[in-house]
Amino acid sequence: MHKKILAALGFALLMPSAHAWWNGDWSQRTRITLNTSAQGLETKEAVSNVAVAVRLHSGNFDFAAAKEDGADLRVLAADDKTPLKFSIERFDSVNELAVLWVQLPSVLPGSDKNQLFVYAGNAKAALESADPAMGFDAATVAAFHFSDKANPGADQLGLIKPESPVSIEPNGLLAGSARLDGKAIVYPLSDKGVVDAGNQLSLSLWVKLNEVASAGLLQWGGLKLTVKDGKLVVNADGKSSLTGGEIAPARWTQLGLRLGSGKVTLFVNGVQAAQGDMATPTLGNRLVVVEGATGLLDELQIASSLRSADWFAVSAGAQGAESKLVASQREDTATADGAGESQGHMAILVKNLTTDAWVVIIILAIMFVIAVWVTVSKALLVSRADRGNRSFLKRFRDAEGDLLKLGDDKGHGASPLFRLYKAGVHELSKRKIGHEGGPALSASAMNAVKASVDADFVRENAHLNSNMVLLTIAISGGPFLGLLGTVVGVMITFAAIAQAGDVNVNAIAPGIASALLATVAGLTVAIPALFAYNYLAAKIKNVASDMQIFIDEFITRVAEVHGAQ
Repeated sequence: MHKKILAALGFALLMPSAHAWWNGDWSQRTRITLNTSAQGLETKEAVSNVAVAVRLHSGNFDFAAAKEDGADLRVLAADDKTPLKFSIERFDSVNELAVLWVQLPSVLPGSDKNQLFVYAGNAKAALESADPAMGFDAATVAAFHFSDKANPGADQLGLIKPESPVSIEPNGLLAGSARLDGKAIVYPLSDKGVVDAGNQLSLSLWVKLNEVASAGLLQWGGLKLTVKDGKLVVNADGKSSLTGGEIAPARWTQLGLRLGSGKVTLFVNGVQAAQGDMATPTLGNRLVVVEGATGLLDELQIASSLRSADWFAVSAGAQGAESKLVASQREDTATADGAGESQGHMAILVKNLTTDAWVVIIILAIMFVIAVWVTVSKALLVSRADRGNRSFLKRFRDAEGDLLKLGDDKGHGASPLFRLYKAGVHELSKRKIGHEGGPALSASAMNAVKASVDADFVRENAHLNSNMVLLTIAISGGPFLGLLGTVVGVMITFAAIAQAGDVNVNAIAPGIASALLATVAGLTVAIPALFAYNYLAAKIKNVASDMQIFIDEFITRVAEVHGAQ
């Protein structure tokens, strides 16, 4: 009965409202969805009080709009009204990576409506709380993030400190992780009652072990958790043990243990691996972690309650980088007010463009404008020339009087044929050909006139083809410039991922997609330029052919009328 009530309360809390916006003073929000249906990470029962690790990166969060220390962050439930408790493990505005721990009251089974919102973008907002325990429920008695630079390896909830310093790898599973060199990390627990009188215990931890043949994970009084031959082994007082699950080397794996009421259950990556009878041993006041193990350790969490199997599944899915459970989208006030539930794909790409990609795209934009200018101006020029040629050629062929008198007609100024005709008439006039009492056209004069007209033909042809080289530059250079922008963008993206240590596909995808935008821009310049060039080249070739034919026709008719008899 209590599960039904809890599910109903959770549904009321997490039910999304269409296009709501919590507070207008915050300019951006990120929608986080936990999909527990078959398309995500399927669960069968409602999960209560789970700590969800929320990753923020350039693909789902605008760090430029947020305060440098994340003080303006607020987390709201899906009703966009109820604040949720959260803590910040990491907020790196330079590398654009952040990790929040959000305490969700309930996660419904078989639903893609489990949502929460992370708000930011308010320069006047102040940090509400710096309590690292805010992201966890009361049953969580210890949580080790291994990200606290001031207290490396300390418990974030109660500041349980190790006996000796812990070496930290800054870029681990979520943020920092503990480096394991075979030496044990020892925590004295004398000042903190970790497990209540009911002897109920749940713990989870992430490991990335170099060797899985034999490694110690945890020893707490009579309770011992180890890895042997690639399998998880739990032992109580050396009298009873349980083995299950498969652990691969050099790969992040979540391991879980639930112990109480005479039963023990092992979990590997959120999936139940083994279950058996086991009495809870005396735990004592000394916790020894990862003795004899090499690799990395992260997110050791201990609770004084029996977590459900679906709780382990959701916890693993929310913290792991390869899970289908968590999806995220960045939103702004415009999209929330009715323009759509999320930003358009192009807006996301543009917001994630690197500086080099912007430089390349700006150059390509200039090339595109030049190509459009050349195309339009050349198309108008060729069109006017073609119309003028047809008009003048009809007049030339219909002329019954002296062919040399057509030059007085000013209606064919756009026609290259008319200009060739005037050049020929000018040469003939210098030789008094066609004047009353003038000489007849000799063979040498005819050759001279033809040479002069041919020279004008070359100039006319050069004028028609002027600036066409700009189109060829756009055709051949555009794709290469775009490819350059893409390659550099991909290099920068992977370099940032390597530096930050976050291999989440949601962190990589926006940078890669934005880098590819440079190639798209290059092709956008080249493809129209290619079509325009081929069309204009064909039209110019036709006009050039008309000029060549006209020259022969003009010289022939002039020789016929004014040549020596």
